[in-house]
Amino acid sequence: MAFDILVRQGILPDGATADIGISDGRIAAIGPKLEGEAGRIVEAEGCLVAPPFVDPHFHMDATLSYGIPRINASGTLLEGIALWGELKPLLTHEAVKERALRYCDWAVSMGLLAIRTHVDVCDDRLLAVEALLEVKKEVAPYIDLQLVAFPQDGFYRTPNVKANTLRALDLGVDIVGGIPHFERTMEDGRRSVTELCGIAAERGLMVDMHCDETDDPLSRHVEQLAYETQRLGLAGRVAGSHLTSMHSMDNYYVSKLLPLIAESGMAAIPNPLINIVLQGRHDTYPKRRGMTRVPEMLKAGIRVGFGQDCVLDPWYSLGTADMLDVAFMGLHVAQMTSPADMRRCFDIVTTESAAIMGLEDYGLAVGRRASLVVLDAGNPVEAIRLRAERLCVIARGKVVAERPRRETALSLSGRPGSVARRHGV
Repeated sequence: MAFDILVRQGILPDGATADIGISDGRIAAIGPKLEGEAGRIVEAEGCLVAPPFVDPHFHMDATLSYGIPRINASGTLLEGIALWGELKPLLTHEAVKERALRYCDWAVSMGLLAIRTHVDVCDDRLLAVEALLEVKKEVAPYIDLQLVAFPQDGFYRTPNVKANTLRALDLGVDIVGGIPHFERTMEDGRRSVTELCGIAAERGLMVDMHCDETDDPLSRHVEQLAYETQRLGLAGRVAGSHLTSMHSMDNYYVSKLLPLIAESGMAAIPNPLINIVLQGRHDTYPKRRGMTRVPEMLKAGIRVGFGQDCVLDPWYSLGTADMLDVAFMGLHVAQMTSPADMRRCFDIVTTESAAIMGLEDYGLAVGRRASLVVLDAGNPVEAIRLRAERLCVIARGKVVAERPRRETALSLSGRPGSVARRHGV
């Protein structure tokens, strides 16, 4: 059999060693030793071969804007939102698009080939919406990019936002978003969840709502989101992002809430890097660290994905499009340090987030789209520990990024590992 690309003797996430044959942009064969010619051979011996990384929560309209027009001095979520309000009038279509495309180049170099990005619809110009719709089209040969219509300043709190949301969806934005905890009252927040989920149900769309991104334990809009998910038959199509108020809720209430979320079929998307930076800013000590109750959610059967959320923008001054950094932080904050839990964190930034995004053509299986990453690590846990170098990234049957292997003595798997950091990617 002839292949376009043959990835030879890689270690799959389940520990098996296999060849992967790629033809016409698809995985044509997987086996212990494939016979046949190949136009390109990728030697992956001793290296982990995984499906590409997936980021189910990002803000691409703001990315790489750090310092414009100023820096977030307090480091708080609210100052970040206020700063974004100062930046929005300065945005141009060209600048938003250029920064987004530059970020997509970073993402590809890191094996991140699927991103769900929220885009602010509070600007009547819908400038960012139109720019990111162009970006989505341009990166389609190598990145699955989903757009969420996001009313950053509140669905009811800001004039024209309902009309802007509907316009954005008509233009081709994929998903309905919201921010109920930022409305003027708890009741407005509750009503916004109901109306936005109704719009999604009517149009057959998914929902991804910033929900209870606060330290206030009485911010409980996730309860309404779970209710609407069940009432409208949206199971598998709804995600609640952040959910940070749950880290401050009393345990009795959470013992009721988690089964309701699980029963509804909605997913959760915490954002470890951002949650640990923005939350607890008003505390002295003990200081809350913000991330929602990931181990308890997993135990309850709730699907969880980890998001990057921000890179070099009004809310976060760091970031490199590296989902292994996200998994590494998530593992620490959630105290998921057993071998099984660490392994699960790798799934959370790959297969679990892909499922939340509804990526049906994703994964290492014959017939699926040939998108994968070769990592300089012997297994998924080692990949997280080392934030392993991406030696080869293949998107839809084409090699789109490569790096040489760099040998160090930091691997415990009996093979070289790499701890080279990515600067200026």
